[in-house]
Amino acid sequence: MSSRALKKLYGRNTIEIPGILGSGNKSHVAETECGEDSDEELQTLQSDQVQSHRLDKINRFDLLKADDNADLSNSESNDESLNDIESSPKTNTSTAQVKCKSKKKKKKKNKENLNMRQKDQQNDDIDLTIQEVQEMLGESTISCQSAFRGAPGVTMEMRALLTVEHRYLSAENEMKRRFGSKVVQGEKSKKRNRRFLRPSWLVRPKDTWPQLVRPGLSMQLLETKHGVQYFKYEHNKDYQQAQFDFLDAVESHDPNNIVQVLHMEPYHIDTLIQLSEVFKISEDMQMAAEMLERALFCCESAFHPLFSLTQGNCRLDYRRPENRSFYLALFKHTLYVGQRACYRTALEFCKLILSLEPDGDPTGVLLMIDYYALKSEQYEFLIRMYREWEAHRNLSQLPNFAFSVPLALYHQRSLEGKSTEEADLLLQEALLHFPALLRPLLDKCNIKPDKDVLSHEFFGPAADASHPEMLRQLIALYIGRCHGVWKEPAVITWMENNVQTVMRRVDRNDPLAQQLREKRECRYRGTPRNVLRHILMSEIQNATAALPRDVANTSFMSFDPLPPVDNIATYRRPPRKPRAEENYGPLSMFFRSLMPNYTAEDVANANREADEAAGAAGGLQAQPELRQGFSGVINALRELMFQVELVAPPVENAGGDEEAVVDDDDDDNEWDDN
Repeated sequence: MSSRALKKLYGRNTIEIPGILGSGNKSHVAETECGEDSDEELQTLQSDQVQSHRLDKINRFDLLKADDNADLSNSESNDESLNDIESSPKTNTSTAQVKCKSKKKKKKKNKENLNMRQKDQQNDDIDLTIQEVQEMLGESTISCQSAFRGAPGVTMEMRALLTVEHRYLSAENEMKRRFGSKVVQGEKSKKRNRRFLRPSWLVRPKDTWPQLVRPGLSMQLLETKHGVQYFKYEHNKDYQQAQFDFLDAVESHDPNNIVQVLHMEPYHIDTLIQLSEVFKISEDMQMAAEMLERALFCCESAFHPLFSLTQGNCRLDYRRPENRSFYLALFKHTLYVGQRACYRTALEFCKLILSLEPDGDPTGVLLMIDYYALKSEQYEFLIRMYREWEAHRNLSQLPNFAFSVPLALYHQRSLEGKSTEEADLLLQEALLHFPALLRPLLDKCNIKPDKDVLSHEFFGPAADASHPEMLRQLIALYIGRCHGVWKEPAVITWMENNVQTVMRRVDRNDPLAQQLREKRECRYRGTPRNVLRHILMSEIQNATAALPRDVANTSFMSFDPLPPVDNIATYRRPPRKPRAEENYGPLSMFFRSLMPNYTAEDVANANREADEAAGAAGGLQAQPELRQGFSGVINALRELMFQVELVAPPVENAGGDEEAVVDDDDDDNEWDDN
């Protein structure tokens, strides 16, 4: 019971607390503050006897009910107390009690007004703070619906295609689902990942990795347009210096220098990607995959608080070198996951890469997402993607979608027990559009085609000649990657029936065949740079052999293959200063010219840097002429070395060398006569 109810019950402002001070001290009371004057406090003590007759008239259980009513305002309670005081006998003590309570009422009102003003001011400050944060970082409460509303090229129906599910990003979890947790023995102990405070969705950190402490990598929100957020990675000064050291180590063509950079910066992204390629060449696939996992772990630790992997509304511009490292690490990691037969995990990573820049697709994920969808039996996803993206992406012009979508539809209809007529029509259209794909696909699957197919002109060598160079590259890429999904006996029978139908349609001069041939000849002019980049990173032998010579002969770095032409460089590498060891003498330049990686440009660059250094130091004017003379001598020595022919050592024969030679000539003549 509150103090206000107790005062009303006892009829006075002083509350007697019995049983505390003993039975003999009933006159001692606990006084309450009624005002500032001590005289008024003494007057209220005299009113105890006057108010004692009101005790019998008050129902004490009603006071319990009144105490529970929290909705009553303070003004109402004060009015009721004043009415009770007015109904009491008019004595001097009652007037003193009224004064006391009126003062309390004023104090309460002033205190309430002050509290209300403070609360309003606090709410205003909170609103202003939230508004400032939203202006600095953008809208932080973006729902899934508003994320895709009004975005160019993205609709609400595409949301499921761009979103990623966290539970399917772990290759280990997929292997446990397929083979069981007992078969897949975890190599981690119960204290796994105790050193890493930050959890990771992309990879599973290992205890053997170094501690991640301020790698110098961060992410910044650039802008928000139509519910889509645009981010970029940033390098601080220490990370930039590590990047310069890494470039110097790569140019030295010595893997030990790259390892030295990694010892200094254990989480340098480009160094990890390059070392992954070195381990791959040495056939250490486990270490190659681990290097990529460390790179992804570092990239994820630098995510912006608003950057989301699941919503599909976060973008990274591939033209920025800082962002390209994340793209390449994701792409290479997807290939390694696919090689472990974790196709559903690889599909989720493809969706993640595609969501970062769906319009440009800088790594060509659309050229392999169909393969992982078929292998993971996600037929509905592939069919839906084809139907929704065909209007603005023309997926039917890609051979992989033209053939994989009918196959997915055939599997889906077969599982449902329905007719495969729609799949038949799509496969026939694909064969009419890309006739040069049939025979190489059958050869890759070790299937001998029918005599009618071999003799038919539509599927003969002339069909391959009519395909542009870019189309032949796409066909070789699809056959090298997806030939395994066509080896099932039921699929081979289904394809054979549709091939027979296509040949009959061509013999009847179907107008669709002529229309598709005209489109095929007009399109596919020049291979886009993202397609070439995808072929180089995929390392499929059939597709790599079909690359143009200017691309195949061009040396590129694994950490940045075929960078975009419109590169956006945030910072530039400072010019290298000529070192003392680069001032080669004639003999050292001669031995250096015998190395396989020697080019004439190296000599020119060395001469130019040495000339600049000599000019800055006040060198002799005749030094360039002397170096040109040395270069001429070196070239002459190289030509002499190439013209030298090694003579076979003489054969020791007791019967004489001449007779042995004559016998050999006779034997050769006799083999020729036969």
